[in-house]
Amino acid sequence: MRTTVARTINAPVERVFDTIAHIENFSKAVKGIVNMEFLSETKRGAGTRFRETRLMHGKEASTELEVKEYVENDYIRIVADSHGTLWDTVFTVKAVDGGSQLDMVMEAKARDVKAKMMNTLMKGMLQKALESDMDAVKAYCEADA
Repeated sequence: MRTTVARTINAPVERVFDTIAHIENFSKAVKGIVNMEFLSETKRGAGTRFRETRLMHGKEASTELEVKEYVENDYIRIVADSHGTLWDTVFTVKAVDGGSQLDMVMEAKARDVKAKMMNTLMKGMLQKALESDMDAVKAYCEADA
């Protein structure tokens, strides 16, 4: 299952990348994130591991994630292995018309039938959640621009 979301943001590439690529900034931008903790000595770039806790439908849900690829002011790839699915997400940032284009592509690769069924059922909810995250990043970046 592949999900894509794009936003044009009235802020410089450096600001947008700093927001999406550094979890302490991303967690400030996205209000649904209630806690974040590093699980690695590395705090930025490839090899960074962290646990993100979000409030979803009144309950806290935690996910462990790892930054697999990181090219400053260009793209970041983050992977999570959760509930029978490998979640592989790439954020790409590029300069456009005095601002930035932020693209997000998330691939969900279910490893069993149950996960595949759940992912299919959750597709609409997931799309809305990702759209909301990207709207929050846009608002956060534009507030300081």
